[in-house]
Amino acid sequence: MDPESLPVINNYLDANEPVSSEARVSRMHFHDNQRKVDYVLAYHYRKRGAHPGQGSPGHSLAIVSNGETGKEPHAGGPGDIELGPLDALEEERKEQREEFEHNLMEAGLELEKDVESKSQGSIFVRIHAPWQVLAREAEFLKIKVPTKKMYEIKAGGSIAKKFNAVLQKLSSPLQPRVPEHSNNRMKNLSYPFSREKLYLYNIQEKDTFFDNATRSRIVHEILKRTACSRANNTMGINSLIANNIYEAAYPLHDGEYDSPGDDMNDRKLLYQEWARYGVFYKFQPIDLIRKYFGEKIGLYFAWLGLYTSFLIPSSVIGVIVFLYGCATIEEDIPSREMCDQQNAFTMCPLCDKSCDYWNLSSACGTARASHLFDNPATVFFSIFMALWATMFLENWKRLQMRLGYFWDLTGIEEEEERAKEHSRPEYESKVREKMLKESSKSVVQKLETNTAAGDDEDDEDKLTWRDRFPGYLMNFASILFMIALTFSIVFGVIVYRITTAAALSLNKATRSNVRVTVTATAVIINLVVILILDEIYGAVAKWLTKIEVPKTEQSFEERLILKAFLLKFVNAYSPIFYVAFFKGRFVGRPGSYVYVFDGYRMEECAPGGCLMELCIQLSIIMLGKQLIQNNIFEIGVPKLKKLFRKLKDETEPGETDSAHSKHPEQWDLDYSLEPYTGLTPEYMEMIIQFGFVTLFVASFPLAPVFALLNNVIEVRLDAKKFVTELRRPDAVRTKDIGIWFDILSGIGKFSVISNAFVIAITSDFIPRLVYQYSYSHNGTLHGFVNHTLSFFNISQLKEGTQPENSHFDQEVQFCRFKDYREPPWAPNPYEFSKQYWSVLSARLAFVIIFQNLVMFLSVLVDWMIPDIPTDISDQIKKEKSLLVDFFLKEEHEKLKLTDGPAPRSPGRRPRSRAPSWAPSGRSQPGSVATSGSQHTNV
Repeated sequence: MDPESLPVINNYLDANEPVSSEARVSRMHFHDNQRKVDYVLAYHYRKRGAHPGQGSPGHSLAIVSNGETGKEPHAGGPGDIELGPLDALEEERKEQREEFEHNLMEAGLELEKDVESKSQGSIFVRIHAPWQVLAREAEFLKIKVPTKKMYEIKAGGSIAKKFNAVLQKLSSPLQPRVPEHSNNRMKNLSYPFSREKLYLYNIQEKDTFFDNATRSRIVHEILKRTACSRANNTMGINSLIANNIYEAAYPLHDGEYDSPGDDMNDRKLLYQEWARYGVFYKFQPIDLIRKYFGEKIGLYFAWLGLYTSFLIPSSVIGVIVFLYGCATIEEDIPSREMCDQQNAFTMCPLCDKSCDYWNLSSACGTARASHLFDNPATVFFSIFMALWATMFLENWKRLQMRLGYFWDLTGIEEEEERAKEHSRPEYESKVREKMLKESSKSVVQKLETNTAAGDDEDDEDKLTWRDRFPGYLMNFASILFMIALTFSIVFGVIVYRITTAAALSLNKATRSNVRVTVTATAVIINLVVILILDEIYGAVAKWLTKIEVPKTEQSFEERLILKAFLLKFVNAYSPIFYVAFFKGRFVGRPGSYVYVFDGYRMEECAPGGCLMELCIQLSIIMLGKQLIQNNIFEIGVPKLKKLFRKLKDETEPGETDSAHSKHPEQWDLDYSLEPYTGLTPEYMEMIIQFGFVTLFVASFPLAPVFALLNNVIEVRLDAKKFVTELRRPDAVRTKDIGIWFDILSGIGKFSVISNAFVIAITSDFIPRLVYQYSYSHNGTLHGFVNHTLSFFNISQLKEGTQPENSHFDQEVQFCRFKDYREPPWAPNPYEFSKQYWSVLSARLAFVIIFQNLVMFLSVLVDWMIPDIPTDISDQIKKEKSLLVDFFLKEEHEKLKLTDGPAPRSPGRRPRSRAPSWAPSGRSQPGSVATSGSQHTNV
């Protein structure tokens, strides 16, 4: 049927006519103030031939469709505008929009839209889903809704009840003041919606039975599967937005969050009790978040809240470990020996020619600072953090199951499978291109038939590995290139450190602060590079995923997450891995140094070891990344985008009028907000932070403290962004956090290995143990520093590497360097000594023992904590039996009413069981025959 003759338009409401305040009470309804706006489509139009100054500035029309024959608006009136012809592209887009909107009406939806009365501007198509469409789609989607039956959730034994009561009383000041957080232990039995079993549900008002999030979700499902044959037979609103036929599609927020007065809506309640920094100490209203934004976003904030609360005990233990280091710093024998000037350990020059001999006591400050983090308590803290990560993941699985029970997420596998059926627009385009290349028109017609009917594509229509091979090859090559680029930048910073250290050593004034200056500037350079590459890698990962052409949105999201995580993981941690495991390992020895370039030796660790430098590197990168990227970028960038968009709207002619700008509609306000782009950035920054907290916690016990401080702000920052700065996301039902849990679990396991190597290789914990129990004469650490320093005969320095103009105040014959090597008077001078092999074997043994011990304890914790809480599994069983009893009781009452002696006056119950608007259960969603007749009755 041609769209020109379709029964789309039947009524024109002139917005210039005065509208009483009673008629426009709500800005979330059609102009009749009865039908709720469930979804909005927006597009930008442009006309040629019309002058911006023509016509009355406030003239706009609303088109309300209800299925009757269309009538043309008045023409030639005094306020009408002579519109010029559209160009070919605009005309084509207009026809595609008309066809798509007609198909939406054929599916039973009701539309209201503005008239294109200006030379250019934005048009909003308001969509309302009547009851018969909501009922039909809810049954098709198997949406669980509450029944009449309520039951009490048992809190366990009397002791558990008393404990919960005391806990509730103590935590009452921390509870948000929202209805969902009232002390209500009652729960409705839920059952998938069925039009044939309406007597099961407590339907008081049809307009409010489905909440706003469910209504918009139902409309979004219809939008995703509605086809448009004029637009290359594309399927769904996402394809039309990708082809610029529509600009945006979004559900409405529940009014304004900062409106004056006492009128309250869910958005305003969320803002007051959740999305403000002033309520940072309160728990999150997770149930209200889930109700407003959907299960997927609700699970994210539940996970973030649990992660933040778990950081509290780890922060306390981390502070205790740090304070232990501060308290025992005066008792640390190696640092006291190093600071004792009477020992006078003469050290070999740190560079060729320009560097002089130096006393080890000059590095006293570094040695004392290293003890703050390199002490026996850090070993136990590492074990604690490995178990902490396991307990966190186990408790998340339990909370996930608990939320799944209360949110009725059990048995949603069918919904997830249904979500996988929708192909992405890029995939459809790729398949169409392939078919146009390989086949004749008959195959194209076959594709159109299959797509219009909603069937799956045949095997011959799908993309094979041959079609995807160029994309896979490009992915593999690009990821290798990006990783190589990251490593080369790390190497570039190494070269900077080496050359800068050599240059600063030439000047007497800067020679004393060489190590501090080089370390600080190099870390800042690393931080800047990481921040820049993070943004680049995010865009590259998205581009690489697009050229793979995944079929579904879920597949696209998972592949994007894996690529982005791999690139950002390498980017964030490669400088830290270098300092932890590679710096100072390939230096060589005096007389046989390893050179990067001619005259520039590989850099060494500080006299107190590399652990202090690792701590500095980790703290600056972690704090800088959190402060700049997670907070300043998240706050500043959206505000700049909003400002630019506002300036653009003000400069474009014909967009708005003064009367409209004073009282904007809700869809106008939401259109000016940033579009929702997914949870990947939010999860990614928290996962990277989780890595900082767990992977190298042995070198920086204060990492959980800074993570906790950041997350207290992050929760409210994300909350404010979702409530005030983003368009309302589509409510998505999901039972877990998906691939993120696997990544977290992988990081937790990898952290055991990394901390084992940090303790064994980077710190002096193992050398101290070996010396104390194998080489010490009195079982203490006295003499440990001398034990770790080897001798070198300065006469064996290579020609041209000796210090020039040495001002050292002693005559030097032997200098010392940190390594376990034979002295020059031994039979095998400068070879690795027995102590070296003893320490190396002890280090490897520690790694094996530590890893296996912690892994065993983690498995033990995993086994001891069941994934499903006992009370939840009992309640699920109880709910099933209650549901069966409730069914039997309702069916029995239904039979008594049916078999009654005489029919009484028509009441609500019989009509609710067999209403005139309820089609038979065999009708399929989207069927034209069903929706057409219902549509005319509205």
